[in-house]
Amino acid sequence: MNKYLSLLVSKKFFFLALAVLITVTACASINIRTEKSTGQIFLYGEAHGVEKIMDRQLEIWYDYYHNQNMRHMFLESAYFTAEFLNIWMQSDNDDILNELFDDWTGTQSHVPHTLVFFKRIKNEFPETIFHGVDVGHQFWSTGKRFFQYLKDNNMQGTKQYLLTQKAIKQGRAFYIAHNFSYRENKMAENFIREFDQLVNQNIMASFGTAHTAFGYSDLTGLPKVPTMAESLRERYDNSLHIEDLSWLALLIDPIRVDIITINGIDYEASYFGTDLTAFKNIVSRSYWRLENAYHVFSNNPVNGTVLPFNNYPMLIGLNQVFIVDATLKDGSVLRLFYRSDEGQFWCGLQITVGFSVE
Repeated sequence: MNKYLSLLVSKKFFFLALAVLITVTACASINIRTEKSTGQIFLYGEAHGVEKIMDRQLEIWYDYYHNQNMRHMFLESAYFTAEFLNIWMQSDNDDILNELFDDWTGTQSHVPHTLVFFKRIKNEFPETIFHGVDVGHQFWSTGKRFFQYLKDNNMQGTKQYLLTQKAIKQGRAFYIAHNFSYRENKMAENFIREFDQLVNQNIMASFGTAHTAFGYSDLTGLPKVPTMAESLRERYDNSLHIEDLSWLALLIDPIRVDIITINGIDYEASYFGTDLTAFKNIVSRSYWRLENAYHVFSNNPVNGTVLPFNNYPMLIGLNQVFIVDATLKDGSVLRLFYRSDEGQFWCGLQITVGFSVE
């Protein structure tokens, strides 16, 4: 016994033993269920930050909450973000929510109606419990702050502490490699963990349509992986119910009609606005539909690029032509051409295909 004690008193072996102890504690504390939940999943596809969609989600939650006694809402956010929201739900002020909102600066969620959405949940559905199943977005701000909150409240080694560590680790891994296949896998893994812990509770979930479409994704050029919805369908089958709400964000009528000249020919071009995006080096995109132009460009060679229908701010019909002006970070503008050929899908989503114009 003295021999082992003498080893442990050295710094090297002390910290090794401490690391082993923490690892064993972590494995014991998370205690994840392996049995499949018998509850129902009501999964809604959304476009983030859209007022009409958030209002519709509140209408749906009203029915689930008051008429079906549902209490659990799954979000496309990190574990620690949802945990902060749950603490805020029990508080007598909005300090936590306001800090979270500041953390969302630069994302599609950083719109005033997001605050309205959450405040209405707190006031009208006070027993709501949030579950965050995405990788650790904002691990450098929200994650760091929640980790400190747990330490300040002597919650080291708890389930919340260990799952926060896990979410931060996932966030770091995702942002280092920008591996969207990794993210999709982790979202499904985290969703299953949270849902199965509820055993037989029905839940409502809202995620971007890229995650709620069935099929397989190869966003980073790696071997295709199932979307989150596909993974959930494989595990829960008929217990999964999906409805797409993203169409509520779409414009029916154009903002104006412009004239755009291509190869010396003038075309009427219905303009549907400009959106902000953080995709690669693009800061914004503007959208036009070229009227009565499909027969002119239908045989132009495709260039290997695609843009899903749900990226556009308007309804998309088949056999139409679109111009997307992408403003880059250096201020330059890249003009892109797409058309909606029949039978074109990617990752379960209808897509327009890019084509070349001389």
